[in-house]
Amino acid sequence: MIISHKYKFIFLKTRKTGGTSIEIALSKFCGDKDIITPIFPEDEMIRKELGYRGPQNYFISYARYSFKDLKNRVLHGEKKKFYNHIPACKVLKCVGIKVWNSYYKFCFERNPWDKSISRYYWDTEKYKLNQPYEEYILTLSKKFISCYEIYTINGQIAVDKVGLYENLNEEIDMIGQKIGLPEKLVLPRAKGAYRKDKRPYQDLIVDREREYVRNICKNEIQLFGYKF
Repeated sequence: MIISHKYKFIFLKTRKTGGTSIEIALSKFCGDKDIITPIFPEDEMIRKELGYRGPQNYFISYARYSFKDLKNRVLHGEKKKFYNHIPACKVLKCVGIKVWNSYYKFCFERNPWDKSISRYYWDTEKYKLNQPYEEYILTLSKKFISCYEIYTINGQIAVDKVGLYENLNEEIDMIGQKIGLPEKLVLPRAKGAYRKDKRPYQDLIVDREREYVRNICKNEIQLFGYKF
């Protein structure tokens, strides 16, 4: 995720919505004091080759530590930090209400059935899984399919904009103008090579898996009107 004090925006990174490509593109416009969280090494290589800023300033000030945070620091050496896919509620606690209310906050959402297929091919290739989709999806934790908890707080949308992955280029152009970037955001291709089967998700998902995903992602399906 990225917090830009320079352009006053907060980008919350949801899963399987082009987030890494967006994050890399946004890094180009970050200043010395902006917050950029680490991504996978192969994606950091893309960012480095483009000459953009890498991870920086993602450890959180002790002033924002709770008693539990201090205890973990003393007992386990754990430093509190911003991280990939951190939810809005935690970002709010770390930046404070003044920054949260005055910065433009955005993220992306995607058709959950299509997202589940993307997740399947990502895990299959990345972790060398030998498991059919219909077995894989029924054992997958909810957080790896639904991103609803990332951009909501107490069941309410907490960001200013939830862009739709299905309209990614148009949404990115609009967001770039909204936050006042000096030039158009150009998205590099990151993590796009994992999905080998390009057939529509409707051809790959049967009734049981369709309903499983529908139940897990009922909130975002209702919010954005997604259809199978």
